[in-house]
Amino acid sequence: MQAILACVTSGGKVLACGAGVSGLLAAQFAAQFVGRFERERPELGAIALPGDTTDPAADSANAIDADRFARQVRALGQAGDVLLALSASGQSAAVLAAVMAAHERDMTVVALLGNASAGQPASPGVGSSGTGGAIGRALRETDVQIGVSHERAARIHEVHLLALHCLCDGVDAQLLGEQEAST
Repeated sequence: MQAILACVTSGGKVLACGAGVSGLLAAQFAAQFVGRFERERPELGAIALPGDTTDPAADSANAIDADRFARQVRALGQAGDVLLALSASGQSAAVLAAVMAAHERDMTVVALLGNASAGQPASPGVGSSGTGGAIGRALRETDVQIGVSHERAARIHEVHLLALHCLCDGVDAQLLGEQEAST
């Protein structure tokens, strides 16, 4: 959350991308960041990079047009911005290319990853929690990985949605103060 907060409070923006269902989650995050999460606040800079959310193979290492997010990162990203990269498999070629493009632009990457590729169990030593696949291995020490060690994509997406809500809530709490619980 600190990387995203530092980015937006210094005038930067978050570029969010994901393939398939992860792309829908990226779009929801951007909408809640620009609009509002649970409370009214000033707009925060976030852009969901469009991709094909209906392609069931979009989150694979063999996706057609693997450069679609990377081109957008190179066109829109600047040093100090954050790339929010989502992949339930940790293998999305398009998301991996976006991570590499973000590094070229001196952007921090916050990656929400899983290991839902063909039901393979997590590989020890890959990523911070045994998840993340090729994308996790491409991350730098200054990047942030939120890994979900599960074999089912649906469970990974559910945890990713929870993590995105926590990021929005955390940024709101830092900007607006803690919200009092209603009775």
